[in-house]
Amino acid sequence: MKSKTLWTFAITSTAVFMTTLDNLVVSTAIPVIRKDLHAGLDGLEWTINAYTLTFAVLLLTGAALGDRIGRRRTLAIGLTIFTAASAAAALAPSIAVLDIARAVQGLGGALVLPLTLTILSAAVPAEKRGVALGAWGGISGLAVALGPLVGGAVVSGISWHWIFWLNVPVGIALVPLALTRLDETRGPTKRLDVPGVVLASAGLFGIVWGLVRGNSVGWASPEIVGSFVLGIVVLAAFVMWELRTSTPMLPMRFFRNRTFTLANSASLFMSFGMFGAIFLLSQFFQTVQGYSPFGSGLRVLPWTIMPMFVAPIAGALSDRVGGHKLIGLGLALQAVGLGWIASVSTPTTPYVELVGPFIVSGIGMGLFFAPVANVILSSVRPEEEGQASGANNAVRELGGVFGVAALAAVFASYGGYHSGETFVSGMNAAVWIAAAVVAVGSIAAFAIGIRRRSPHMVAAPEAQAA
Repeated sequence: MKSKTLWTFAITSTAVFMTTLDNLVVSTAIPVIRKDLHAGLDGLEWTINAYTLTFAVLLLTGAALGDRIGRRRTLAIGLTIFTAASAAAALAPSIAVLDIARAVQGLGGALVLPLTLTILSAAVPAEKRGVALGAWGGISGLAVALGPLVGGAVVSGISWHWIFWLNVPVGIALVPLALTRLDETRGPTKRLDVPGVVLASAGLFGIVWGLVRGNSVGWASPEIVGSFVLGIVVLAAFVMWELRTSTPMLPMRFFRNRTFTLANSASLFMSFGMFGAIFLLSQFFQTVQGYSPFGSGLRVLPWTIMPMFVAPIAGALSDRVGGHKLIGLGLALQAVGLGWIASVSTPTTPYVELVGPFIVSGIGMGLFFAPVANVILSSVRPEEEGQASGANNAVRELGGVFGVAALAAVFASYGGYHSGETFVSGMNAAVWIAAAVVAVGSIAAFAIGIRRRSPHMVAAPEAQAA
């Protein structure tokens, strides 16, 4: 049993690291890709958003497919798709082809990420669940944090194509290991909510399309206004459908649970601020201060290395001190760090002035990622963990999509790529907004503990909601 648990942890952790890393591994390579493929701001945004959008939109679908056809089988299918799409991205001759390959990567990742959490939760004894899920969350956070450094090292040492080639041997090794070393499990429902999948996907796509295209075609243009309106209407139809269908892919009653709703709100705000800020900060050292991609990634190492030390401790503490307190503290530190960065950044800021806020932000990141998975899963019934995992990961990824799109819009409004001064002007305006949004996430996390709740968190959501 111990050997089986270790194998499960190793396979799921490697899979989540690989798929999560691709959220930001491209960020440090963006200046190089922009020149190599002659891409504009819209194309560059889609290099990140094409992955995160399909990833976010289809995470609920991935969880639902795993519940119905088998989580191990779905995980293996997702790894195969992700690996093949990585090879296609590495061979991309244009920004359009790269963006399409990134979208297919997101599809594969959406089949993988929620199932790694559900499979691991089922394989670990209840008394060790907090530590195991904390370690899983720490690895996920570490992958996000190391993205700029890994991308910078590969781009500087070889070429940007290799940030995708590196996934291929890992994926090829993981597929047979998953099929032979993991137990097959399924969820309680037998039908796939196809209308729910279509409505959620179409509605979310409409909103994100408007955010990404707004700067280039005008926020008041018929295309953008129509995109937002259509997206909101379709999402409303999705909620109506989920309330009436007998097999919803996202039961709306989850949101009557205070813990579930506030923890997901904190995840949304964290991803909005962090992903949007890193999209710009990862370019600062290259575009403004002239460092290489690897030099840029190395300079954010005080930020990215912190989760390695903080996340294991936070995971072990989450069951004893309350995961929501750690999440709230982590987001508060993230907000302080981002505000600090925005207050000191100029085209000629000495690097030493950024080390302090990077460390503070890194500690906050480690405190957030370690306990959030355990808090979410503990708010629903054990058999509903797949749906809860898919929902939380979808919310978190959508926060990243919205953050990159919205903060890029702020950046374009207040600055641009014309000079170091205009870049920093736009970046600082966007990072201040990111800090404010993350601070709201901190408030949401602390609010989880306002009411006294039952210690038996695996009870039905309805029982906890009152």
